[in-house]
Amino acid sequence: MITYRSYQSGDEVQIVNLWNKSLQRDPITPYRFRNLVLLDANFDPRGLCLAFDKGKLVGVVYGLRRLLPMIGTELEEENGWITFFFVDPEYYHRGIGSELMNQVDEFFKENNRKSIFFASYAPNYILPGLDEETYPEAYKFLLRLGYQKLYSPVAMDRNLLDFQLTVDILELKKKREAEGYSISIAKDKDLYEVIQFANNVFNPDWGRAIREGLLQVLPTERVLIARHQEELVGFCLYGGYEGIPERFGPFGVDPNQQGKGLGKLLLHECLFQMKAEGLHNAWFLWTGEKSAAGHLYLKTGFHITRKFHVMKKDI
Repeated sequence: MITYRSYQSGDEVQIVNLWNKSLQRDPITPYRFRNLVLLDANFDPRGLCLAFDKGKLVGVVYGLRRLLPMIGTELEEENGWITFFFVDPEYYHRGIGSELMNQVDEFFKENNRKSIFFASYAPNYILPGLDEETYPEAYKFLLRLGYQKLYSPVAMDRNLLDFQLTVDILELKKKREAEGYSISIAKDKDLYEVIQFANNVFNPDWGRAIREGLLQVLPTERVLIARHQEELVGFCLYGGYEGIPERFGPFGVDPNQQGKGLGKLLLHECLFQMKAEGLHNAWFLWTGEKSAAGHLYLKTGFHITRKFHVMKKDI
């Protein structure tokens, strides 16, 4: 008989083991699970729903809602998120996944949630959404449960072995410098301004990523800023997420300054820094394939490695 309950201290060992058995393309270490799940400020053990067969873990779904605002006091009180779910392949087609989803729905209803997303949660998402190509049955499963696809971000990678600053980029840099623009490595005096710029112009998750990265493992040498005279107009960095040096981003240019090639210059300068540091690859998990940033990445030699579906259900 399959029994169900929420997370208890000590379950994490079985969870990680079953995760790596069930999601072999996206394995996780106990260290990453601890940091991304157990130490998340929004973690609530009642949302981590587990299925057992006589003490053996056979299924997991993780739901959470915001307990700590990303910025200000906004708790997104109608929203909940599911960031991962899986069932032991030996226990497929026994209704375990459906019952786990029923249980996490009850958790959300008890907390007055109306909209449930997979998996556009910040800050500690595992993947941006569901990879239909890798997990086709999971995608069909969510559709059967009433989830609808909202949009499909892509992950991209670029090998740096052939990367170099081209004559065109160097000429563009000279032209912009003559107009009063500069790109430099951030110093301590720039950090507050960069974080506020990221928060206010783009996304509070970006400001959080920069702040927490700098507090933990991110050297300022991996943060580049663009200025026009004294005004901050853009930034990009690498190594800010989980301390992984080859993970690029976040990256943004003031919309009022777009059309001048500043994003192109920042991106190339950042990739140059990464290669100079001895890194062989640059990658990130989330951009719009048809967005301006997506087109820029493709023109710079990135290629799409995965596509994800962000999905939503109303309860």
